[in-house]
Amino acid sequence: MMTFDVLIPVYKPDGKFEKLLERIERQSLVPERILIANTEKRFWDEAGLDDRVTEILLRSNIEISVTHITRQEFDHGGTRKFLAEQSRADVFICMTQDAVPGDRYLFEKMLRNFEDPKVGAVYARQMTDSAAGEIERYTRSFNYPAKRIVKDRENEAELGIKAWFCSDVCAAWRKQAYEAAGGFVPRTVFNEDMILASQMIEKGYQIVYEPEARVLHYHEYSAAEQFHRNFDLGASHREFSELFGRVRSESEGISMVKKTVKHLALSGHAAEIPRLIIQSGAKYLGYRLGKMYPELPKELVIRLASNKEYFRD
Repeated sequence: MMTFDVLIPVYKPDGKFEKLLERIERQSLVPERILIANTEKRFWDEAGLDDRVTEILLRSNIEISVTHITRQEFDHGGTRKFLAEQSRADVFICMTQDAVPGDRYLFEKMLRNFEDPKVGAVYARQMTDSAAGEIERYTRSFNYPAKRIVKDRENEAELGIKAWFCSDVCAAWRKQAYEAAGGFVPRTVFNEDMILASQMIEKGYQIVYEPEARVLHYHEYSAAEQFHRNFDLGASHREFSELFGRVRSESEGISMVKKTVKHLALSGHAAEIPRLIIQSGAKYLGYRLGKMYPELPKELVIRLASNKEYFRD
C-alpha cells in the first residue's frame, strides 16, 4: 500500500484551514502525517489551533507536526523543501490552507495515478463554488478543464509552458521522482511547482492533471492584488529565465483573455468585460515590471511586490 503525507504551509489560518483539516480526516484514504509550516506563531495561537489539532490526534491515527517560522524564513520553494525533507512517505501531497477537498475521494483519485511508475506528479482540478463571480468561474474552467492530461517529453514542445504547469494548491509528488529531479528550489518567490515539474519531465517522468480529483479553490482578487501577484510571477520568470525564457507565456494569457471576453459576451455577462479588461491590464503591467525587477530601485521593487519580504534581502 502506497503511503503518503500532506504538506501545508500556513499563514493567518482561518475557517477554511479548519475545514481543510476536517475534510482530510474524512477522506477515504488518510495520510500518515500532516506536516505544517506555520508562519508567525501568534496567528496560530490566536486561532486556537493547538486545541483543534489535539482533537484530530485523539480521534484519528494521523500524526500532525507543526513547525513555526517567521515571515523572513518563509519561501515558496524553501518552506516546501523543508517539509518534503521531513516526509518519509512514498508520496507527499502539497496543499494550500484554503484548498478544500471537493469530496471524500480527493487523495484516492490522485494516488491511483502513481500505479504507473512513469508518473512523477499529479495535480488536482481547482473549482469554484456558487459564490464565485463569472470571470473567476470561467477562468478556472479554462485552466482546469474536465479532460485528463498527461505531460511528458513527447508533448513538451507542443504544449509549451503548459507542459510544466502543476499547482501546489493541491499536487502530489512521488518522493523518488522528487529526489531524482533535485527537489524544490530552496529560494523562489513563485513557481516552485512548475520549476520542479519541468525538472521531472527532463528526467523522463510524467506530470498528470487529474480532473476527477477536485478541490474548491479560487480568489476574487482586486486589480491591485492582481498587479502585485503578477509582479512576483514576472520576477520568478526573470530569476529562472533559463527555463521560462524558452517559451512565451504572454500568449497563453492573451488567449485566455480573448476567450473570457467572448464567453462573457455570449453568456449574458457583458457588463463584466470592463472589469476583466482592467484586471488583465493590471496583471500584464505587473508581470512586465516583475520581469524588469533587477533594473528597478530596490525600494520600488518592495512596494510593487506581493511577497515583500522576499525582495528585502
